[in-house]
Amino acid sequence: MNIPLIIGLIVILLALVVGYNIMLQYRQKMESEKRQEMAKFIAVIDATEELIGNAHHFPYSRELLICLNQRIYDALVAMQEINPADKQLGQRVANVEAQIKHLSENYNNNDIANFRVPSSDKQAIAMLQLVKRLRNVVKSEHTKGRLSTQIYVAENARLESMQLKINIENVIKRANDAKVKNQLGTAKQLLKKGIDVLGAKTDDYSTGALEKLKEMLADIEEGQTQVQDKARQDMLDKEQDELDVLFQPKKKW
Repeated sequence: MNIPLIIGLIVILLALVVGYNIMLQYRQKMESEKRQEMAKFIAVIDATEELIGNAHHFPYSRELLICLNQRIYDALVAMQEINPADKQLGQRVANVEAQIKHLSENYNNNDIANFRVPSSDKQAIAMLQLVKRLRNVVKSEHTKGRLSTQIYVAENARLESMQLKINIENVIKRANDAKVKNQLGTAKQLLKKGIDVLGAKTDDYSTGALEKLKEMLADIEEGQTQVQDKARQDMLDKEQDELDVLFQPKKKW
């Protein structure tokens, strides 16, 4: 028996086993990274589609919708590069590309949904969270160079204006509700807070809203003054009645 030959074969076999294990581990690592990348892009697409789904009851500009659809498109293209064998990805890429083209050529301001005043604190909070997410997306796309500075500045300002409008309209609603419940202190506090926020704004909405808040505050304060004056007059009348009783002529018996 040729012992050196056997030893040589054993060494070669061990080397093959080790090499196979290394290759297997490498492939597993690559598959894991591939799944993680795919999951990341899927999460981006799902979150962006959810944002687009709110366009029917919230004012989305053409630029914002194109930005959101472009975000989905870029994620799909990246997924296609990772998994070129997936034919469905190719179809989805074509569909989103067609949607972007349609928005670019046909969408105009008449298609923008009207702003709906929040009917409750819960709805206001949900709308504010939506605006915050949209602003984060716009900022992220601009940082990545996918959105021009001009569009970013305009869109961020528009979303910031919407954020202000949601807050102020909610303040007006809450102040009216507090007034109905005769919680005048709470109503005044809300209105003063809104007035402070609008004080530095110069756009048309802010100017009109500021006048409305001031009128509401003045109305409450005038009502409180009238109530206080009436209470004071009632007290004076009561004191006068007591004096009249005290000093009225005594009856002769």
